[in-house]
Formats: sequence, C-alpha cells, structure tokens
Amino acid sequence: MRRTDTEGHGPVRYGPPLPDDGLPVLPELCAVLAAAAGLGGAEPVGGGQHLLEAACGYWERRSLETAPEHVTAGPGAPSLLLALTAALGGDVLVPRPCAAWWAPYARLLGRPVFHVATPAECGGVPDPYALLETVRRVREEGGDPRLLVLSVADDPTGTVAPPEVVHEAVEAAAGEGLYLVSDETWRDTLHDPAATVLLSPAEMLPARVVVVTDLAGALLPPGWPAAVARFPAGPDGAALHARVLDVLTALGAWVAGPVAAAAAYALGEPEPVTERVTAAVRLHARVAAELHSAVVGAGALARPPQAGRHLYADLGPLRAALSARGVGDAQELEDFLSARLGMSAPGGQRFGDDLGALRVRLATGPVLGGTAEERAQSLGSPMALELPHAQAALTRVTTVLDELRDDARRREPPR
Repeated sequence: MRRTDTEGHGPVRYGPPLPDDGLPVLPELCAVLAAAAGLGGAEPVGGGQHLLEAACGYWERRSLETAPEHVTAGPGAPSLLLALTAALGGDVLVPRPCAAWWAPYARLLGRPVFHVATPAECGGVPDPYALLETVRRVREEGGDPRLLVLSVADDPTGTVAPPEVVHEAVEAAAGEGLYLVSDETWRDTLHDPAATVLLSPAEMLPARVVVVTDLAGALLPPGWPAAVARFPAGPDGAALHARVLDVLTALGAWVAGPVAAAAAYALGEPEPVTERVTAAVRLHARVAAELHSAVVGAGALARPPQAGRHLYADLGPLRAALSARGVGDAQELEDFLSARLGMSAPGGQRFGDDLGALRVRLATGPVLGGTAEERAQSLGSPMALELPHAQAALTRVTTVLDELRDDARRREPPR
C-alpha cells in the first residue's frame, strides 16, 4: 500500500486492497485451475457460457432469478465498476466512508464524486435525507447525479445495513431517478447468518439495480481476479449490458481462462467450497470480535462487525494521547498504527472519510499468521486464537490501544 502525498496529505492515489483471508488456497480450486492451465484460447469478453450459467445459479440460490444474457464477468470488480460508470455517465454518489476503490474509477473518467453521510447504525448505505439533500444541492449547482454505489454488507465498516435502512435509501434513490450499483462482495461473509438479514437492493428495485460481486470476497483468492455483474431484465438493462461489454472490450478486460474455470467451480458452490467458506467466516468472525473488544476496551469506538474480514475503528476519544505522539490526522494514525501493530492499518481518508477524523480499518487476516505454515495451522486448529502467532498479534493490538487509553486518562483535566 502506497502512502499518500507527504507534503499536504493530498488525494489518495493508491488505496488498500480488499482484506485478504490469510488462508491457504482450497486444494480443489487449485486442481480446477491446474486442469485448465493448458487452455490457450481467450475467454470471451464478458465471460463464457459456463461461467455465466454458474453465476446465474449462484444468484438464484439467493432469490435473484437471473438469465445468462443478464450477466457479465470481468477480471475483478473494479473493471466492472469502471465500465458501468463509463456506460451510465453523469455524477457519482457514494456513502461516506466507502470502499477505497469506488471513487478513483469515477475520477479516472473525469466524473465528480459526491460523498453522502450514512446513518448511525451502519455504513455502506446513505442516509436517505442526506441523499436527497445532496442530490438537490448537486443539481442546483449544475451537476448531473445519475449513479449511486452502495454496499449492504460493507467495506470498510464491516456492518450490514438493516432492511428498513436499505428500503429507505433505495426509495430515496428511486424517487430521484438514480441508477444503483450494489456491491455485494461481502454478502457471503456474514458472521451470524441466522441472526442477520441481508436485503439486496435488486430485490426492491429490480429494473434499476446492477449487482456486482467480486469473488475475492468469499470464493476465490485475491490473486485470481474474477467478478460477476447481474443486470436488470428488460430493454434498459440489455442496453446497459451492451454498453458495458463495449467498454470491457475496449479495455481488453476479460477473465483468464484458468481463472474462469475456477470461478465457475466456486460459483457452483460444491461441498468443499461451502465448507471452506463457512470455516473461514467463522474464523474471521472470532478474530473480528476480539479486535472489536480491544478497541472498545481501550475507550475507542467501533460498530460491532457483522460481515467481512475487517472492522472500522474511531480513535477520536484517544486524540489527546495520539497528539502527544505526533498523530493529528488519519494519515498519521495510519503510519503510527501500521508501524506499532506490524500490519497495515489504512486510515479513513483512504475510504473518503474526513482526514481530520482518527479512523482506521483493521483487518483480521494478519492475525492468522505471517507464513503459509501459520495460516494452515490457524485454519486447522479448533483453538486458532490460542496459537502463539495469533496470541502475539492480538496482544500487540491490545497493548498499543491500552497504552493510548491509559495515557489519555492521565491527560484528562481534573474534575
């Protein structure tokens, strides 16, 4: 991860990658990839029939009926979002904070990006009143807001938006004639699926929502780039689908043949894949809970993580102690924590948050080990968090945060 401009803490030019799962690649996936390694022909732009049909089955098991002609595949979600942004035109709206990779693709195309505040209970979905006000202001100033990107299971906050919040945001967007892209990369990583209801915006507004899923969220290693997009049925959806294929063709953005074979296998969700996903989610949920306890135990703030391999911490209550260490903004906090914790801790400015706010995303993957052997141990152990490398990582986090808490208390004025 590259640092931002050291002179003025200027625009973020290189965002952090998706939080890695830090686990060995599933052997069955390796076997499928290896068996397809001899295929020399290029996969069609947008994906071959086998991959598209596998994606349809994946969505149908999630109550989203889909036909192959309504699906496109690409080498990762960023390429799909870039193509969608280019095809739709207009200004782009995103929540604050949002995934680090959303805004740069709009700016690359010269499109203005407007951040919208989120409700108190979750990230990833804009507050409906803030959305309406932002759209009104942008139009008054001569802008042309057309696209809202949101994420019900969110990066960076690790929260899942309640259905009623999703309803309100989608209704507000529909009333303003916005098109929606729903990034559902993390929908298969719910920490407590039995107690968490995830509602896709495509279930509410099927004619104006494109669903994008990067398979690095739960199904494939991040080094095997593949993502799928589901388009609305009907003439408007077909026209948008065709424009997106044009952009992907111009970019040469196709999924490599061996990766497409592995992606189709994973999307089919055979037993080895579902077992691995379940085990990985359970493991990362336990780590996330421990990190959350360390953050709130030190007097900082964080919503309880509900999905993904990360959580979003606000160290504002520890500002006095951080200031004494030369930390006054999110970039300096990123530098400080990354050095002290021995793992990447990207600051909130990378996610469109205020530079002055002391917020960071903490990932769970580094706790599972720094070597292939340690990660294999973490996956296979029923007491993974008690392994020496996991204990050492969690102890570092707790120690650093507790030191800040104690220092902040000493600096409090007498009452």
